[in-house]
Amino acid sequence: MKSVAVYCGSSAGTNPAYVAQARALGAALAAQGLTLVYGGGRVGLMGTIADAVLAAGGKVVGVIPGFLDAKELAHKGCTELHVVRTMHERKLMMADRADAFIAMPGGYGTLEELFEVLTWGQLGLHQKPVGLLNVAGYYDHLLLALDRMRDDQLLRAENRAALLADASPAGLLAQLAAYRSPQVEKWLDSSTT
Repeated sequence: MKSVAVYCGSSAGTNPAYVAQARALGAALAAQGLTLVYGGGRVGLMGTIADAVLAAGGKVVGVIPGFLDAKELAHKGCTELHVVRTMHERKLMMADRADAFIAMPGGYGTLEELFEVLTWGQLGLHQKPVGLLNVAGYYDHLLLALDRMRDDQLLRAENRAALLADASPAGLLAQLAAYRSPQVEKWLDSSTT
């Protein structure tokens, strides 16, 4: 594992723990020599984690669509900053550049990115680890909903187990590093996709 994509809010939220854990995760990524791949913003939790990685001497790859760059939301201090045309291009580039994925607290965009990479893993399009940094129990209810999906047999147990979660950056990074993709019989094969 050499790089980690982090999905998180473009707002800092109301709980100071979100900012504190964004800083802690940024410092941990840099300390382990892991490159941050993220949405390229300078605001909210996005800007906080990028600043923390850079302050600790780490590398940051930002990927931002042009319409957000035009609003002067791009973090110009990134080691690499890629301005792309669309949100779809942003997500694809981030996924291609990352060896693992973490979702921190965020809103619709964070959840959409999280579930897209989980779905891609479920379909066998990648075998990269995906985790939640569950700051102050932020994702507790989401994890319960996923357990319900598993219990109601709408989500395979192996696929539910593929989403890792921890309250600490160090614990989550250790889980990501130890992750081995489950071998699950697929509903689809390459002739149907």
